[in-house]
Amino acid sequence: MEKLFESMYQLIVETSTNLPKDVRRAIKKAKENENAGTRSAMSLATISDNIKMADDNVSPICQDTGLPTFKIKVPVGVNQLKVKEVIKEAIVKATKDGKLRPNSVDSLTGDNSGDNLGIGLPVIKFEQWEKDYMDVRLILKGGGCENKNIQYSLPCELEGLGRAGRDLDGIRKCIMHSVYQAQGQGCSAGFIGVGIGGDRSSGYDLAKEQLFRRVDDVNPNEDLQKLEEYVMENANKLGIGTMGFGGETTLLGCKIGAMHRIPASFFVSVAYNCWAFRRLGVHINPETGEITEWLYQDGEDVDLSNAKEEAAATSESENRVVQLQAPITEEQIRELKVGDVVQISGMIYTGRDAIHKYLMDHDAPVDLNGQIIYHCGPVMLKDEEGNWEVKAAGPTTSIREEPYQGDIMKKFGVRAVMGKGGMGPKTLQALKEHGGVYLNAIGGAAQYYAECIKGVEGVDLMQFGIPEAMWHLRVENFTAVVTMDSHGNSLHEDVDKSSLEKLAQFKEPVFK
Repeated sequence: MEKLFESMYQLIVETSTNLPKDVRRAIKKAKENENAGTRSAMSLATISDNIKMADDNVSPICQDTGLPTFKIKVPVGVNQLKVKEVIKEAIVKATKDGKLRPNSVDSLTGDNSGDNLGIGLPVIKFEQWEKDYMDVRLILKGGGCENKNIQYSLPCELEGLGRAGRDLDGIRKCIMHSVYQAQGQGCSAGFIGVGIGGDRSSGYDLAKEQLFRRVDDVNPNEDLQKLEEYVMENANKLGIGTMGFGGETTLLGCKIGAMHRIPASFFVSVAYNCWAFRRLGVHINPETGEITEWLYQDGEDVDLSNAKEEAAATSESENRVVQLQAPITEEQIRELKVGDVVQISGMIYTGRDAIHKYLMDHDAPVDLNGQIIYHCGPVMLKDEEGNWEVKAAGPTTSIREEPYQGDIMKKFGVRAVMGKGGMGPKTLQALKEHGGVYLNAIGGAAQYYAECIKGVEGVDLMQFGIPEAMWHLRVENFTAVVTMDSHGNSLHEDVDKSSLEKLAQFKEPVFK
């Protein structure tokens, strides 16, 4: 069992820090297809740089290390209870070592267990087979992309596409709509797994199971193969692009599976996954516990170098670059326009769901006048002297804070909020009235941004757990894009509108 523990720990660490080769090839192709000098090209260059940094640092690719889901096939006679126990021990160690962020929260009390264990976590699904080795696969799927999962019940009416019937063409419409509705909030460009049929729970299971397929495989079902190819060709015509900035690549992979259903129900379930597609697998000798083979890591090596130079070149060619030193004045904010690239130095303060709810009814623990709130739940570890170190610090999805954000900005004098995926009309109106901006950082670029953080000056509200606490971070040249300004402009609103117009071109039947 000691060797099995080492193997499981290694699988967890590699999955969190080392992006599979098939995913890297898809990202490289996206870079080649993107127009040079655009915000999307800058984002892809930053993503490439982040992937290399995660390799070099053996640190999480994204700060949201997700909900660990194991899919395991074992020979008859393997003690599944023992395997589950070993996996939990490996999860605890990986969390302690900063390879996983403590993500397990009690749904009733809000308490964070601190070790990624809890009722139902991690998810471990066993299946017996007659082969003489164990097949263990792990996916780390973060909350931002998990929240963009969607399930359709056919027949239904779809915005931009009209009626979707109980046939292959209705399924096609659902899949196209699923890509549209995700916009940039799931850290596009992304991957989707689609499950056709089943009930509500088995349909989602089937959809997530498709994410364990290789990006470059071919569906054995001819109809589903054609549908996958259709989606990959046409979803990228929606113009949503990387991070929802607009662009040529919105989808990096589409895998579809089907199962039987009962006559009364016809579900199409879609599991959306961000570009940080963290899933790996191993074959294990059940007698020794040793890894005998790694999965998804074969094939051509991918060179994602020169990303920093590419990012600098693209940011300079399309966008005005503005230096911001926090605290920021209203006059400085009013000068910013959608599309500007900002490089922030000074202090920023993290705030996620628990912090926003708290600030509605309490005073802030620090003076937030003129400051920046960063929607981020970092991975943090203490060094040998007991000081906090930032191990990963990319943005979280901002739309969850929509009910609070405008009121909090006005209450405390906050001048900028930063996250990913944009916010809604309530926040946009508050930015206009109060004099504020929304800054879109590059989703998943947790190592890239951790390097911009030069010190942890303090922390408040640790009772909410490490991801939800308010961290005081001193930063230099922290780069983001203005996507909502104080003049009522929103890039997210514009891309949503244009992509909906483009979606309508796929309304007519394709598959008879």
